[in-house]
Amino acid sequence: QVQLVESGGDLVQPGGSLRLSCATSGFSLDYYVIGWFRQAPGKGREGISATNYRNGRSYYLDSVKGRFTMSRDDAKNTVFLEMNNLKPDDTAIYYCAVRRDNGAPYLWGMAEEYNDWGQGTQVTVSS
Repeated sequence: QVQLVESGGDLVQPGGSLRLSCATSGFSLDYYVIGWFRQAPGKGREGISATNYRNGRSYYLDSVKGRFTMSRDDAKNTVFLEMNNLKPDDTAIYYCAVRRDNGAPYLWGMAEEYNDWGQGTQVTVSS
């Protein structure tokens, strides 16, 4: 059974940093794509980053490039999203999601491309 559990959200001042965690179970990361999404109040779910662990490719939304980085701890089956220089516009609920890479083309930033989701973790950037 695929399970994803996010943690690490918090209240942080502008310019601050946070590291979100996505603990995974029930599948091997080596054959899957992990995506990070966020949803701000009154807005749709936005894809901000994804890594295809089958081919090693990573993708980032333009507005987070250079500030956000995905990484992985194999021993803990956990994927991280390191977020630096946070801005008030980054305030949202952050979700991780997973899809199996079957070799078919996909749009990494589209929520509909992913099969399973975590429950989300709140990130608030405010002074």
